[in-house]
Amino acid sequence: MSGGHPPSEDPFSGQDPDAAERERRRAEREERRRARAGRDRSEGSRRSLAERVGGLGRGASGRGAEEPAAKPEVRASAAPPSDPDPQAAPGDAGDRAAASRDPIMMRRLLAGGAVLAAIALVVAVVRLAGGGDEPVAVAEPEPLLTVDVTVPEGLTISQTAKIAKQAKLKGSYEKAVEKARKRFPLKRYGAERADSLEGFMFPATYELEKNAPAADLVDKQLVAFEDNFAGVDVKRAAKKNLTPYDIVTIASMIEKEVQVAEERPLVAAVIYNRLAAGDTLGIDATLRYELENYDQQLRQSELDAPTPYNSRINPGLPPTPIGNPGLAALEAAADPARSDVYYFVIKPGTCGEHVFTADSAEFEEAQAAYQEALAAEGGSPTDCPG
Repeated sequence: MSGGHPPSEDPFSGQDPDAAERERRRAEREERRRARAGRDRSEGSRRSLAERVGGLGRGASGRGAEEPAAKPEVRASAAPPSDPDPQAAPGDAGDRAAASRDPIMMRRLLAGGAVLAAIALVVAVVRLAGGGDEPVAVAEPEPLLTVDVTVPEGLTISQTAKIAKQAKLKGSYEKAVEKARKRFPLKRYGAERADSLEGFMFPATYELEKNAPAADLVDKQLVAFEDNFAGVDVKRAAKKNLTPYDIVTIASMIEKEVQVAEERPLVAAVIYNRLAAGDTLGIDATLRYELENYDQQLRQSELDAPTPYNSRINPGLPPTPIGNPGLAALEAAADPARSDVYYFVIKPGTCGEHVFTADSAEFEEAQAAYQEALAAEGGSPTDCPG
């Protein structure tokens, strides 16, 4: 027998078992890849529809912001399993992934549908309201109607009530003042015994809503008083043992007596000097307040009457302020002129100017001149334009 090797397989015949197994696995992988690609295209189409619907909803709502693009799916390549499950279909893993994403897509579709439904409802309502395709005109809010109420310096509460009525404010001004007195901090100003807010209703121009209640004006006046009085330097008055309420009372007399602004500190000086001497003030404006007589000559019997507000008879300050002073009068009352003036009387032929003096003889002479002019004119001997 001749010896030899067993016949070998032709390496080019393609019947190598290892090669055949590798080819079979490659074919299976290719088949699964194609199946996944088909499902991805179908899923991509569904996502595109959802994104278009969502984008329409966002555009209608005015936001216009795009959702960030979904991150591309990254698949890691791995060696095929050594023992693949013969029962598993090539695309089972892809099917499970797609199924896990279905709820998200459904929520997006539902959200997009809800937005479209809301838009349709708004359009329907607008058309019904407008009677057609014309846009509904949005009414401009009506402008707030206001009125300026000017309260001059020195007026009393009763005089201010007439202004409130002329401005057509609702309700009683005087009742609103009385109601406010119960909550106003009178004790802070040394006026805890005061039975009225006379002196505290600060004069100014106030902007109010048309037909507002009179209480609105009262509240604004009291706030303005507190704000303005807080800036008044009361140290000098305090050294004279005068309370804030005393300052308000002196200021109210200054408002009634003074027509020339520069005279306010001088009138205050006369009051301070006479208070220090324990003398009567002799200011007829206090009696006019009591009698509510602001334009007629006082009778001698009235000047002699021993009433609480008759400063010709009673020394010291009147029981209450006789009006509502402004800031300039308050400042003068708190810080009078450094002067020894003790008297003042109207100078005839002027518009409310006074003669000031510390000498009684000079005062008597000026007083006589005033009385002579008064008799000649048959009234006040002042000369004011207009």
